[in-house]
Amino acid sequence: MPEDNTNNFEKIWSLLQKEYPNTEPALRFNNPFQLLIATILSAQATDTQVNRVTEHLFKKYPYVNDLAEADIKELEKDIYSTGFYKNKAKNIKKCAQMIKSLFDSKVPDNMNDMLELPGVGRKTANIILSRGFGVYEGIAVDTHVKRLSQRLGLTQNKTPEKIEQDLMKLADKKDWDAFSLTLIHHGRKICHAKNPECENCVVNTLCPSSSV
Repeated sequence: MPEDNTNNFEKIWSLLQKEYPNTEPALRFNNPFQLLIATILSAQATDTQVNRVTEHLFKKYPYVNDLAEADIKELEKDIYSTGFYKNKAKNIKKCAQMIKSLFDSKVPDNMNDMLELPGVGRKTANIILSRGFGVYEGIAVDTHVKRLSQRLGLTQNKTPEKIEQDLMKLADKKDWDAFSLTLIHHGRKICHAKNPECENCVVNTLCPSSSV
């Protein structure tokens, strides 16, 4: 694990913001419920693939009630190409049923209630709350955020929960979602899991893992 580099956080964040000034979520959605479904589907699937599937899915099941009453076998076929379709279909249907029965068919806008939903952990809850409601409870730590924050020396921890706590202390609350999205973009474009392009990285002089 690289040495503690948190003293360089402000410089790193400033350079990354300039490099990626308009970070937008890649998943397409029109409301918090669609965002929730798309995020559940995105596990182990590309955003492009999920967008392809949801374009059809949201027309077929436009409301919470439609998915709550969906035929599970049919739903499995509808989302098959995103992988892990049996588990995802079960979670989506149960989510819709819980949202209908417990939350008056509205996606909850707080962390405690979000975490009650099947298939929803802190990462997913953070995404829904920040992008669906503008509520910042934490930082969504996916594989990119985990890898980059470790390489940059912004955390010495290995679990997403502890990494999230470390990053929350460094970034301003208003930047939490943008910071997560920016690291994801940088991870996809430059800081790959294998063969990172350190020579093309805007923070290579500040990164303890850089080969430059």
